[in-house]
Amino acid sequence: MDSIAIWFGETLGQYIPAELVTFLVSLMPILECRGGIIVGRLLGLPLVSTIVLSVIGNILPIPFILLFIKKIFGWLKPTKYLGPIITRLENRAMKKSGALEKGEFLGLTLFVGIPLPGTGAWTGSLVAALLGIDIKKSSAAILLGIAMATVIVSLLMYGIL
Repeated sequence: MDSIAIWFGETLGQYIPAELVTFLVSLMPILECRGGIIVGRLLGLPLVSTIVLSVIGNILPIPFILLFIKKIFGWLKPTKYLGPIITRLENRAMKKSGALEKGEFLGLTLFVGIPLPGTGAWTGSLVAALLGIDIKKSSAAILLGIAMATVIVSLLMYGIL
């Protein structure tokens, strides 16, 4: 993930402002807030600006995923080309749902908050939506997880740890 974030930072950073690159990277699945913080640091942004841009970018897609992903998947599943991709996405998300089933709130918070490959707000939102976890509970857990991941990655990237 680091190498992808660095590539985006170096490539886009030549053409658009560092703030916009940081925000755009944090919007992307897989990279999310963690990638945004890496890019913000790489492009020399101050810690506070990096955190604000990364968190806002990471939060924006969450309500749409929680509210609409099941409907979107339902529309796309019968299609010839996208159906298999949707099935793989659902299977991948459900494989990661084991930790969430016991303690939904804590499990979802830790799933989003511990910065490991394949975890994060996008996947956490997808799993929460597919499992039918209450939207208020899942939103709160995901926001807390984003805050947790932000703190961890910021401490590492800005040399505090």
